[in-house]
Amino acid sequence: MAGSSHGHTPAAWTGVIIAFIGFCVAGAFTVMAQPVGFWVGMAIVLLGGVVGAIMRGMGLGQPKDTHPVHLAGDKKQADKRQPASVEG
Repeated sequence: MAGSSHGHTPAAWTGVIIAFIGFCVAGAFTVMAQPVGFWVGMAIVLLGGVVGAIMRGMGLGQPKDTHPVHLAGDKKQADKRQPASVEG
């Protein structure tokens, strides 16, 4: 999606960074064979999603009405194409 700003918001960046840290924690504890640490890392990953959703709710995410999919509206119906038939 060239030219779109999908995901380039403080909410998206914060959620992804927190989730990335959680994956790193979980991976490190997996290598150390510590199941409790692994699950703590997975909880951090989920926390990233929750923080991102809260920030989006606070207005720090991309508004739904500015996304190209929502701007297309009824145009999506007109863009449906029939598959080309293969003649042998």
